[in-house]
Amino acid sequence: MPDLASFPRGDWAWATRQACSSVATADLDYGDPRGSAALRQVVAGYLRRVRAAVADPELVVVSTGFAQGLGLVLRALAQAGVRCAAFEDPGYGSAENSETVRAAVAMGLRVVHVPVDDLGIDVAALDASGAGVVIVTPAHQSPTGTVLAARRRHALVDWACRQDAFIVEDDYDSEFRYDREPVGVLQGLAPDRVAVIGTASKALAPAVRLGWVLAPPSLAAAVAAEKQISDRGSSTLDQLALAALLESGRYDRHLRRMRAIYAGRRAVLIDALARHAPGVRLTGLAAGFHAVAHLPARADEQAVVAAARERSVGLYGMGRYRATAMAAAPQLVLGFGNVSERAIEPGIAAVADLLR
Repeated sequence: MPDLASFPRGDWAWATRQACSSVATADLDYGDPRGSAALRQVVAGYLRRVRAAVADPELVVVSTGFAQGLGLVLRALAQAGVRCAAFEDPGYGSAENSETVRAAVAMGLRVVHVPVDDLGIDVAALDASGAGVVIVTPAHQSPTGTVLAARRRHALVDWACRQDAFIVEDDYDSEFRYDREPVGVLQGLAPDRVAVIGTASKALAPAVRLGWVLAPPSLAAAVAAEKQISDRGSSTLDQLALAALLESGRYDRHLRRMRAIYAGRRAVLIDALARHAPGVRLTGLAAGFHAVAHLPARADEQAVVAAARERSVGLYGMGRYRATAMAAAPQLVLGFGNVSERAIEPGIAAVADLLR
C-alpha cells in the first residue's frame, strides 16, 4: 500500500480551494452521472499522455474507487449476456477471502481462476475456461509483479476478439515504475475490447474515493447507466479538486517525488536481503510497492509468516492470494510502500534466519 503520510495535504488543500472558487451553480446539482466534464477531459488527456491509451472523455465514467468501477463494468457485461468472469491466480484470491471475487459471484457470474506464470496470464487456459470477461493486471501483475509479455498481450487481445469477449485492465500501480518508463496500457492495442480502471488511491491516498473507467465504446452507455443507478454520481467538488491537481502539474510533481522515495526503500530492501539472507531471490521489483521473496523449497510459508509476526514483523504468504489450494513454491510478498527506510533493514535482520 502507499505511504499514507505522503499524502500531499498542501496540494489537495490548494486544489480544493480552486474547485470551490470555480464552482458554478450547475456544479451543485447531481450533474452527469458519468462525472464532471472537467475531470473526464483531464483524465482522458492524462491517460493519453502517460499511459498511451486511446482515450475519449465521452468514454470516461468517474467512479468511487476501483471496486465500484469494476462492479459497474461487470454489471454492464452481465446485462449484455456475459455469464462467466475470469480472474488471475494468484491474484485477488478466492471468493472466501476476496470482496472483489465475492461481488462478481453476487452478480450471478460464474467465476473461474486462470493461472499466471513468469510471462503473465496463461491465455490458453483462459481460452478453455469459457469466460466472457477477464480481469487482469498486465503492467505489474498483482501480486507476482510479472509484466505481461508482449506475445501474451497480443494473444490476450486475439482471444477477446475471437471470443467476442472483454478485458478489464486494473491499472493499479503502473505509474510507480523504477527501471524504465511505465508500460503502456493494454487498452491501446484494442480500445473496443478493453476497459481500463484506474484510481487516485495509490498515487494519493485511499481516502480520495475517486477512480475512473475508460470503457469500450460499446459499453460506455451501459456503464454510465449502472453508475446512475448506483449513486447518481461521485462528489462533484472532489472531482473538480482532482481535475485541478492533474491540470496544474502538481499531481505529476507528487508522483516524481514519491517514485524517488519508493525507489530508495526498494534499494534498502534489496541490500538488506543481500546481506542478511543472500540465498533468497527477489522478483517483481520493476514497479509498485512490493517484491516477491522466493523461499527455499523446504520452507513452510505459513510457519514463516506466523514466526515473523511473533517478532513483530509483518510478512504475507503468497498463499493468501491464491484461489486454489494446489501445491506451489513457498513465496512471500514483501511490502515496502508504507515502511520507512530505517525500519526495513532491522525488520529483515529480525527474520533473516526464517527466510534462510
